[in-house]
Order: sequence, then structure tokens, then C-alpha cells
Amino acid sequence: MCIYVRRLDSFEKKSTRNCLLISLVFEKMEYLVLLQNGLVVLLTIAFSWKLITYMWGSVKMEKEPMKVLVTGAAGQIGYAIAPMIARGIMLGTDQPVILHLLDIAPAAEALNGVKMELLDAAFPLLKEVHATTDVTEACKDVNIAIMLGGFPRKEGMERKDMMSKNVPIYKEQASALEEHAASDCKVLVVANPANTNALILKEFAPSIPEKNITCLTRLDHNRALSQIAERLKVNVTDVKNVIIWGNHSSTQYPDVNHATVSTPNGERPVKELDTDDHCLRH
Repeated sequence: MCIYVRRLDSFEKKSTRNCLLISLVFEKMEYLVLLQNGLVVLLTIAFSWKLITYMWGSVKMEKEPMKVLVTGAAGQIGYAIAPMIARGIMLGTDQPVILHLLDIAPAAEALNGVKMELLDAAFPLLKEVHATTDVTEACKDVNIAIMLGGFPRKEGMERKDMMSKNVPIYKEQASALEEHAASDCKVLVVANPANTNALILKEFAPSIPEKNITCLTRLDHNRALSQIAERLKVNVTDVKNVIIWGNHSSTQYPDVNHATVSTPNGERPVKELDTDDHCLRH
């Protein structure tokens, strides 16, 4: 009888232990199932996110093309700037463009050569290229106008001497932009005398907001920066707020009244560090 009871106790202990083991196995199996389901959910989310990102990227590439006018496009600057625009350097790598290239009739062959080179390059962002000598056709629906064209400066001429030559050119082009460009067209005048040409354009294209018309005197600005930096023995990046007034001509005035220089002790006015007014004015 005693032996029987011992065996029964031993059997019950083994049964209890086996039940616990079975219970643990089931718990682990349930945990593995939950883990597997969790991994499936995570992989699904990751795949969905990748798919959404890819689709969003495709949608962004489908922006409406911007129409960009470049006048004087057969010249050296036009030849250099057109492929830069086509590559997305100006408007971004997700902005398609349509180039409108304009030049005078004697430069028509060279202008067509620029067009052919742009097409041969097969820029992904470049949707169309229109090369023409007709100012009306060139200005049609353009969103941006880069005005490189103008009467070339000849030996012995001041830039102000070119004014009488450029007035009819800019009057015609401004009138065409007024009539045919997009209402929010932005205009950058490069041809010298840039300030006066921009003023002429503003007068003959009154519907284009004044804030949308600007001119480029960056070279003169950079010259002033470099000369100030050289005199003060600082980096050009440390010089700020230099202003250039007037045309790119002998009447131009570099203004340093608000210019500052970054120093270890903070910003300091240029006129405080360089008291030679004659040098600063000239």
C-alpha cells in the first residue's frame, strides 16, 4: 500500500510537470505567432511607406513646366546659361522647363545651333526648346525672362552711351512681355546699363509687378566686397551689407554706410575699421 501511494505521488508530480511544460510550450507558440504577426505588420508598413514615397516622388516630377525666356541666347553668356537652366540649376532638380531662346536675325544660325546642342544633351527636365528671332513668339506665356540681349559696348563707349541704342530694344521686348508673358512673370535684366534697361522695361510693361523686375550688378558688388576684405585683411564672407547704387558705369556708387564685418568680438561697421573715406568712395 505504501509503495502504491508513493508511485501515485510520483505519477501526479510527473503529470503536473508535464502539464506545466505543455502550458509553457503553448505560451511560447502563442508568443511566436504574435511576433510573426507583428513582423508581418511592420514589413507591410515599411513596404507601404516605400510605395507612397516612390509614388509621391513621381507626382513631384509631374510639375507644370516653367517657360523661361533667354534673350541674346546665341551669345556666349546665353550659350553658357541655357544648359544650366535645362539641368535644373536655376529652378531645382524637380522643375521641368520649356526654353524660349531669342536673338536677332543675323544670329539665327548660331541660335539654332544652341537649340540643337540642348536637344542633343537630352536633359530630363527640358521638355521643349523654341528658338526664334520673333520677339512676340519668344515672349508668349513665359514665366521667367532673363534679358541678356542688348547693344554691345564698343571701344571708347561708356555704358551710358549705349542707352540710346538699348531704349528701342528694351521698349520692344517690354511691350511684348506686357502683352504675351504670364501675369506673374519675373524678369532679370543683365545687359548693361542694367539699371536703366530695367527701368525702361518697367515703364513699358506696367502690368508686371515692380517687385518682379530686377537687374544684375553682382560683379560690381563682389568687387566691392573683395576690395574691402583685402584692405581689412578678412575673408570676403565676413563682409556684409555692401550696396551698389547706379549703373555699371563710371557714375556707380558703392555704399558702405551699412556694411559690417564679422570679427571675434562681433559685427563691426566697415567705416569704423577703415576711416579712409576717399578710398571707400573710390
